[in-house]
Amino acid sequence: MAKIDPHSNYDTTHPRARYLHLKWTIDVDHRQIRGSVTMELDKASGGPIDLDTKSIEIHSVVDQDGSAISYSLEDKDPVLGSRLRIELPERTQSVTIQYATSPEAIAMQWLEPHMTLGNRHPFLYSQCQPIHARSILPCQDTPRVRVSYSAEVTVPNPLTVVMSAGSEGKREDEENKNCTFLFEMPQPIPPYLFAIAAGDLKSRDLSPRARVWAEPEMIDMAANEFGEVEQIIETAEKLFGPYEWERYDMLVLPPAFPYGGMENPRITFLTPTIIAGDHSLVDVIAHELAHSWTGNLVTNATMEHFWLNEGFTTWAERRIVEALRGEASSALRWAIGKNSLDESMARFGTNSPFTKLRTDLRGIDPDEVYSTVPYEKGALFVTALERQVGLERFDSFIREYINRFRFTSITTDEFIGFLDQELPGVSGAVNARKWLYETGLPSNAPTFDSRTLNQLQAAAENFAAGKRPSAQQISGWDWSELLVFLQHLPRELDIDSLEWLDRNLELTTRGNYEILVEWLTIAAGSDYEAVFESVRKVLMEVGRMKYLRPLYKALGNHPRTRQIARETYKNCKARYHSLSRRVIESVMKEYAEDHP
Repeated sequence: MAKIDPHSNYDTTHPRARYLHLKWTIDVDHRQIRGSVTMELDKASGGPIDLDTKSIEIHSVVDQDGSAISYSLEDKDPVLGSRLRIELPERTQSVTIQYATSPEAIAMQWLEPHMTLGNRHPFLYSQCQPIHARSILPCQDTPRVRVSYSAEVTVPNPLTVVMSAGSEGKREDEENKNCTFLFEMPQPIPPYLFAIAAGDLKSRDLSPRARVWAEPEMIDMAANEFGEVEQIIETAEKLFGPYEWERYDMLVLPPAFPYGGMENPRITFLTPTIIAGDHSLVDVIAHELAHSWTGNLVTNATMEHFWLNEGFTTWAERRIVEALRGEASSALRWAIGKNSLDESMARFGTNSPFTKLRTDLRGIDPDEVYSTVPYEKGALFVTALERQVGLERFDSFIREYINRFRFTSITTDEFIGFLDQELPGVSGAVNARKWLYETGLPSNAPTFDSRTLNQLQAAAENFAAGKRPSAQQISGWDWSELLVFLQHLPRELDIDSLEWLDRNLELTTRGNYEILVEWLTIAAGSDYEAVFESVRKVLMEVGRMKYLRPLYKALGNHPRTRQIARETYKNCKARYHSLSRRVIESVMKEYAEDHP
């Protein structure tokens, strides 16, 4: 027996899936997917094969001839779910599993019509990363097993289905008032990149290979906000090589989506909070697009090597931003990221094993330790490598790295082996082992100084000392400069300071959620009553964990704001994704004990 992923029952001595065909019916009323998965094996085989499942009801298992196959389902492990063991007869080429998902499947969120913009039709979407594909289909749920797939998905009219796959058309069934959408994904992907969404959706073409999907009420704003996507794709191609996924579509989800974006191949899922009306937050597109090379094309072998996905992608995002907006703009993004990293380090503690890049997650749910560490510390490590050899040489290395490992999933050791082969001596020169296997941030972490950044930090320090920035200073700040200024302010301020900030910077009325949430975090943490209604409004409308964690944490500072937090969470809990609920509840456990 050889299990190589602590979060999967996949056994390397067993047959391996190479292609899946999904035949699903979406039961909106009962919040279930019912249907089958046909799994083609890499070779005709016999003996056991272990699959990952979580809260799935198995109805039958048959081989390619339709003959029943014996199987057993283990008791549920809280992290891994239940192992499905199938005993394959000799020369089995494929198996078909009939099953139904649970209404509480962690990979799916089902929204009632009133939770959507249109208030007319239900909406559903998946989030399979990191290890949740097993809750919507039995599979070898590890990035090491990449599969291509096809799908037939039937939904009631007038819902539209999109998937992380190419569209092959649809079949209308007027008699039964439903429609079957057809998909094909020829490139092999890890299971966490399976994605599906269904709802009242419209689309708008942005270029011959890019399209945006959204609810009808959002489509015009989304198309306007993402109009430069083709320029972003072309910029990324110049840096990292050809885009290999044919299309780059985007889907703007309802506000409950817990992440900024999810890099599902061919269709990135996005939070509506990045639609600020002024293109200010489209850097999220640069990040998710960059995953098309670092993450989707070259993938971490397991979640213990997550930094390979996110560290390289964060670095790549900043390279795209620099090419589009200039070095000074990129430096501000690095400063914003460093602030986020500092917060994550403080939350875990700098000696926590979860501040390492190469983590040991045996027995640990990856969702429980999700943070910006693999993103920002990982990106700083990549930058340290880049600076050691120079930009031109490192860019050549990155292209060769992507070409060498394209459509494969690798470990940290495999990356270091390739690094040592291509750039001898570099890993030792930057002390790579300290970056990867030790806690905290190494002393040789790159810094990103700029005149603008220094001025903003000085302005924040002066504000804390009682000196206000001038109207001329303020008028010259863009959103990222304002955010850096706010991030460097004390977390609690007096009433006069808070009133001055809101009056002069018009913070409470901002449509940019990065600015708005940073401001509300300071104000709520300062028990500033003037923003309480705005805080409630954001918490009721937004499900993004990045914003919920700091707001609920700030509300824990004072008795009456703790009461606001408890009441708001009680009212909003049903709207939040299960991952967001987990984050909020962990934050609220830390509140000082008082009477609710």
